[in-house]
Amino acid sequence: MKDIVRGWRHIPQRYSLIGSKCSQCGTVFFPKRVICPECRRKGELEDLKLKGEGKIHTYSVIHTPTDEFKTIAPYVVAIIELEEGAKLTSQIVDCNPEDVEIGDEVEMVFRKIKEEGDDGVISYGYKFKLKNC
Repeated sequence: MKDIVRGWRHIPQRYSLIGSKCSQCGTVFFPKRVICPECRRKGELEDLKLKGEGKIHTYSVIHTPTDEFKTIAPYVVAIIELEEGAKLTSQIVDCNPEDVEIGDEVEMVFRKIKEEGDDGVISYGYKFKLKNC
C-alpha cells in the first residue's frame, strides 16, 4: 500500500515532467526542489513544465538486470540533458541498444513502468525514445 501512495504523490513528475526554476540564478531542476542548491535561496523557486526534449548525455546498456526487468533485457538507461538544462535518468525505449549514441536527440514518451503486487497495480510514467527512430 505504501508504494501505491508514493506513486500517487509522484504523478506530476511522472506524467508531466514538472520541475523547478530558480528566479534568482535561472537554474532548472528536475524533480522539483524547494531550495536552490546553486544559490541557496529559499522560496525563490517556481514550477516549470519541461518540454520533454533533450539529448543523451551518457548511457549504459543493461545486460544483467534485476528479476523485475529480465524480460526486457538488454535495455538502455541514460542521463538525459533536457533543453531547459535539467538532467534526469530514464530508460530509452523503442530502439535497439546498439543504435543509441551520446548526443542523440530524444523525446519523452508515456509508458508502463512496472506492475506491482498480487492485484497487478500498474505504474505509468515517462521514458524517452530517440527522435530519429
